[in-house]
Amino acid sequence: MKQCFYNESVGFFYNNSRKELTSYWRTKDVLVVALGLTVSVIVLLTNLLVIAAIIINRRFHYPIYYLLGNLAAADLFAGIAYMFLMFHTGPRTAELSLKTWFIRQSLLDTSLTASVVNLLAIAVERHQTVLTMQLHSKMSNQRVMILIFCIWATALLLGLIPSYGWHCLCALEECSSMAPLYSRSYLTFWAISNLLVFLLMAVVYAHIFIYVKRKMGRMSAHTSFHPRYRETVVGLIKTVTIILGAFVICWTPGQVVLLLDGLGCKSCNVLAVEKYVLLLAEINSLINAIVYSYRDNEMRSTFRRILCSVCYRNPKYTPTAVKLNAADRGTLSPNGHFTVDSSI
Repeated sequence: MKQCFYNESVGFFYNNSRKELTSYWRTKDVLVVALGLTVSVIVLLTNLLVIAAIIINRRFHYPIYYLLGNLAAADLFAGIAYMFLMFHTGPRTAELSLKTWFIRQSLLDTSLTASVVNLLAIAVERHQTVLTMQLHSKMSNQRVMILIFCIWATALLLGLIPSYGWHCLCALEECSSMAPLYSRSYLTFWAISNLLVFLLMAVVYAHIFIYVKRKMGRMSAHTSFHPRYRETVVGLIKTVTIILGAFVICWTPGQVVLLLDGLGCKSCNVLAVEKYVLLLAEINSLINAIVYSYRDNEMRSTFRRILCSVCYRNPKYTPTAVKLNAADRGTLSPNGHFTVDSSI
C-alpha cells in the first residue's frame, strides 16, 4: 500500500524535487513579479476592451465574434490567474497550503488551456467560412453556446485533473521538478496535448492558405486581375504568419520545457527558464487580442468609440473604418473576385 503525504507542507515536496524555495526576495524574483504584474494588467485591460466592443456593437453578434469574445474571456481569466500567481510566488510559496498551491496551478492550467482550445475553434470556424466563401458561418447561437460550453468544460477538466488525483502526493518518485506536486506523466500529457493542438491549427491554416492561393490562380486565369484580390491574399498571408508565428514563439518553448520535465530529463536545466517561458505563454493572451481584434476595421472603430466617446457625440461624425467596412470585409464582390475577412 502506497504512503501518501497529504499532511506535509509545500516545502516538503519542493525539497523532494530539489526545487529551490527562497525565504527572501531576490532581484530576479522582484523583476519577474514586476514584469508579470505589468503584463497581467495590460492583458486584463485589452481583453476587457475586446469584450466591451463585442457587447456594444451589434455588428459583432455573429459566431466568429462570439468565439473572439470567449477567447478574450479566456485570456482575461489567464491574466487574473497569472496575477494570482505573482501574489503567491517567491518567498510566499513556502507559506502556501497544499490546497492553495493546487488552486494556483489549476487557475493557470484552466485559463491557458481555454485560450488554446479557443484558438483552435476560431481556426476551424474560419476554415469553414473561407471554403464556403462566406463572411460568417451559419452556425446558430445555440450551437455557438454549446461549443463555448465544451471549450470551458475541456479546460476545467484538464485544469482540475491534478487536484483530484493526477498528482504525486502518493508517489514522490513521480513528482516533477517544475511543479513539485504534479506527476511527471500529467505534464507529459498536457504538453503533448497542446503541441497536437498547435499542429492541428497549423494544418487548418495551411489548408486555408492553399485553398485561397489556388482560388486566386483559377480566377485570375478567367477574369481580369483585381488589385483588391492581391491585397486580400497578402493580408491573409500576413495574418496567418502572425497567428502561427506568435503561437510558436509564445507556446512552443514552454511546452518543450514541460515535456522535458515530464520525461524526467536529468541533464535539462528546466528550472532556469521556468518563469520566463510561463511569462512568454502569458504574453500570447495579449497578442491574441491584437491579432484577432485590432486587425478588424470595425473592431478598431468600436475601440475608438469606447475610448473617445466624446468624439462620437457629433452625429455627423462617421469613422472612415466604418464606411469602408463593407468593402473590406466582403467575401464575393460584384465583379466575382473572392475576398477574405481580415479577422481570419
